[in-house]
Amino acid sequence: MGLISEFKTFINRGNVMDLAVGVIIGGAFATITKSLTDDLIMPVVGYIFGGADFSGYFLRLGDLPEGFKGNPNSYADLKAAGVAMFGWGQFLTVLVNFIILAFIIFLLVKLVNKVLAKPEEAPAPAVTPEDIVLLREIRDSLKK
Repeated sequence: MGLISEFKTFINRGNVMDLAVGVIIGGAFATITKSLTDDLIMPVVGYIFGGADFSGYFLRLGDLPEGFKGNPNSYADLKAAGVAMFGWGQFLTVLVNFIILAFIIFLLVKLVNKVLAKPEEAPAPAVTPEDIVLLREIRDSLKK
């Protein structure tokens, strides 16, 4: 029973629940970022480089297997057939996806840090020791 109670204590800590929520939201956010990359950014990049689907750029390294019935210019067909390929277009798509995701997370962290930043407090005036205050009072009364 000790192991179960320790596990219950572990789960009830706020950090575990915060982590679970973060992972779930991160997964959903990654899906949005993937769609942004695949559906909006990479088609434009592909158009600039002369292709509609940038992830389809590859260099075939191996021979076509016997009985191959797919399109020899299709990345998906060749990958399904197990042909060795250097899929640099797909890698570039994933890299752009990562850079976009990292940049958005950077902006979010920057915003959160700005919102949660404690305002700088003015430095507290230096406390003058009592003997200095007393000496100043004596000086002022002697001047009078």
